[in-house]
Amino acid sequence: MLRRKIMSRLNIISQSILAALFLFSAAALAQDGPMTAFVNVSVLPMDGQTSNGLNVLNNQTVLVSGDRILSVSDTETTGIPEGAILIDGEGQYLMPGFGEMHGHIPPLSQGKQQVNDTLFLYLSNGVTTVRGMLGSPGQLQLREDAKADERLSPTLYLAGPSFNGNSISSPNEAEESVTTQVMEGWDLLKVHPGLTRAEYDAMALQAKRLEIDFGGHVPEEVGLIHSLVAGQRTLDHLDGFIAYLDGFSNLISDDEFREIARKTKNAGVGVVPTSALWKTLIGAGNLEILNQYDELKYIRAETVQNWRDRIGFLTEGDPQIHEQNRLKLLKILQEEGVEILFGTDAPQLFSVPGFSIHREIDAMEEAGLTNRDILISGTSAIGAYFKDVDRFGTVAPNMRADLILLENNPLDDLDNLQSPAGVMVRGIWLPREDIEAELAEIEARARP
Repeated sequence: MLRRKIMSRLNIISQSILAALFLFSAAALAQDGPMTAFVNVSVLPMDGQTSNGLNVLNNQTVLVSGDRILSVSDTETTGIPEGAILIDGEGQYLMPGFGEMHGHIPPLSQGKQQVNDTLFLYLSNGVTTVRGMLGSPGQLQLREDAKADERLSPTLYLAGPSFNGNSISSPNEAEESVTTQVMEGWDLLKVHPGLTRAEYDAMALQAKRLEIDFGGHVPEEVGLIHSLVAGQRTLDHLDGFIAYLDGFSNLISDDEFREIARKTKNAGVGVVPTSALWKTLIGAGNLEILNQYDELKYIRAETVQNWRDRIGFLTEGDPQIHEQNRLKLLKILQEEGVEILFGTDAPQLFSVPGFSIHREIDAMEEAGLTNRDILISGTSAIGAYFKDVDRFGTVAPNMRADLILLENNPLDDLDNLQSPAGVMVRGIWLPREDIEAELAEIEARARP
């Protein structure tokens, strides 16, 4: 049987079991282990179901058991099970953990410490889910270790080694590589430039047969329209759109952007912008400002120097016009209802895992997206993308307990996402003092 069909059926069964378990009382569940209770906290469920428009529930108690949210209810009417771990949320805001839809995990060949440091950098800023977009040996075991809480890590969904002009040399090889990656257990396929149209089509057809998604770049010979027709699940970085519209050095009209945005919407294809990184890649960023990023202290000096040497290496066209087109495109994609999925492509040039979400938020704000739009793209939209695999991305019963506790409301100012009071990943609580202590150790290792 096909791996994904099996996983889908197992997921349905597991969700039914979970639903049945939640029918038991909180006291009964507490017997299996201590609960965590966020008490008297304001909740941003990010589910779009509340009626007050601001999507905030005040004076709530959120109970967590194991890796699941058990309940979200008024503090005055909620009983706290004996032995529960209490977290005072008065005056604070609880929201779902963020997702990173185009992240990278270092190859295990770089050493256990480097891998662990990267994973923690994600968590330190509330990134509790990462879709890794370039698989390497050993990462599948890393994914399972994270699920089993044997390694402190975001939950990982991993693409296998990429399909590109160097890794694939024929349609037959493309088809065989899809089969191999499905059998190995990768979660999706990664598309890089260089594939011929025939190779891409062979990959896409076999991916459809074996029910595995593929996403990433749009190879030049394939083109944007064909990638939409072929069923590419996500278009990452927006470069395929810019190439299609010849927007590297020519300003594109709103009508042209809107036409392709509607085609993207109709095809059911999601977009992962990675806007902040690409501003740097195309040379539209300011090196003086980039060098002042405080988070560079967590990255080895030789790596940072390598980043400086590579700024603007994608030199096609006029970088300022290219950047202007990308910002306008993102806004119109949002207006037309295209699925926007938050991603930063960290670690890359001046894109430090976890901290990169704040740079991406700034870029999305510059494009004209609202605070609510941006928060949805990083929470409930990503949960909806993975709905056939697990339940997360909102603060509601039966959802995975991935949470960020904040001092102030991010709907008012997205800068409030910086320096969270604590982060919970799969029910594991990381208070701010523990996060700061580990960050200090990472900084010391980066600057021996």
